[in-house]
Amino acid sequence: MTAAERAAELFTAEHGCEPDAVWSAPGRLNLIGEHTDYNDGFVLPCALPHRTAVAVRARTDDVLGMATFGDDGRLHRAADVRLAELRPGQPSGWAAYPAGVAWALREAGFALPGADLVLVGEVPTGAGLSSSHALECAVALALLQLAGRAPGDPGAPSRTEIARFVQRAENDFVGAYTGLLDQTASLRCTEAHVLFYDVRSGDSEQIPFDPLSAGLELLVIDTRTKHSHAESGYGDRRRGCERAAELLEVAALRDVAEADLGTVLPRLPEELRPLVRHVVTEDERVLRTVALLRDGHYAEVGPLLTASHTSLRDDYRVSSAELDLAVDGALAAGALGARMIGGGFGGSAIALVPTASREVIEDAVVAGFERRGLASPRLFAAIPSAGAGRDR
Repeated sequence: MTAAERAAELFTAEHGCEPDAVWSAPGRLNLIGEHTDYNDGFVLPCALPHRTAVAVRARTDDVLGMATFGDDGRLHRAADVRLAELRPGQPSGWAAYPAGVAWALREAGFALPGADLVLVGEVPTGAGLSSSHALECAVALALLQLAGRAPGDPGAPSRTEIARFVQRAENDFVGAYTGLLDQTASLRCTEAHVLFYDVRSGDSEQIPFDPLSAGLELLVIDTRTKHSHAESGYGDRRRGCERAAELLEVAALRDVAEADLGTVLPRLPEELRPLVRHVVTEDERVLRTVALLRDGHYAEVGPLLTASHTSLRDDYRVSSAELDLAVDGALAAGALGARMIGGGFGGSAIALVPTASREVIEDAVVAGFERRGLASPRLFAAIPSAGAGRDR
């Protein structure tokens, strides 16, 4: 049963009537281009087949009712809240995510009715695969439909605009800093492609991505770890990038050319130099990866993935022992390239692997974790999938 089918079934059981609609949105991984989004740079994500679905029905009052299907196999209801009483931080916990979307849409001027929501998610949480944004994007589309402004309706906002509404919900309501990568990927990716997205201009291009045609697969290694300093570490680095841009008198680090790093870095405090070096070189790695994919040179992308991990580990300092173990183990067993993905400090890594060697590489990674006394990572092949949409 899909997440959408389960959401519809649970909604009917909970409310005694069928939902008006069911929308879903996928998790995502970023092939390359990490921590570049909030620096006005380039990203290259694809959507995953794992999705979060929301069944929705309009209410005649001002109340937002929310329920989610938990890992324990039970439906968990949040306290009902009036739309007019939504405030950043209220409600808290998991309900803050759907409630924050409603708040952001109302703040943007959309006339939302009350609604009942039932959420079902299959995106692994805490894995750096953007489970929270999958939820928020699905809710945004569902609520916009109730307001008569879903994609395809007259006067509907673009998916780029919806991504910004979701960003505001996460930043200003939930209180978690985020760029635009995750929301944009969940809303705009297409099957069998990666999305080449210029965060500054909003320009995008769907780049065909079919590694199987070259005898390769993109393996996801979920380390099942998340470290406590992830959020503070993200904020520190984002502020560091903003400070560096101020000192260099540029709008964002996107405006620094790789060829100029030799003259630019000495102008900065020592602690900011590695941050700038990572962002500038990572943008260049995205552009090189796109050029290779356009020509179908999938295997040659591998070294760029590994260089990205080295930069994230040594310059941006957002890796972890578990992520390094996953990357090093995959490379030693025959992966063509590997890197951590997401914000860092835990979560997942990806490895570009020959299909013929996938099982050997998986076994080697698992064995490496076992030797360290760590829980076995979760491994699966990433299949570039469709972005958010209506299921029924």
